[in-house]
Amino acid sequence: MTVMTNTATRVLLGVRGMTRDAGTAVAAALTALPGVIRATPDDGQIEVHYDPSQLTVMDLVRAVRRQGFLAGML
Repeated sequence: MTVMTNTATRVLLGVRGMTRDAGTAVAAALTALPGVIRATPDDGQIEVHYDPSQLTVMDLVRAVRRQGFLAGML
C-alpha cells in the first residue's frame, strides 16, 4: 500500500524473517538514504516515509535486501 501525503509517500514493506530488533538496523540503513524521512520497523514489516522524487519503492526494497532480508510491498 502506498499513500501520498503532502510531500512524502508512505509505503509498508513486508520483510521476511525480520524481527523487531533486526528492524532497527534495517531502519537505520533506510534512513541513511537521501529522501527517506522516517522508517519504523515492526515484526516482519517496516513503514517507510520517503520523497518519491528521490527514490522509488524498488530503491527501498534493494536497500532492505542489502541488509540480508527479502522485502516487498504489502
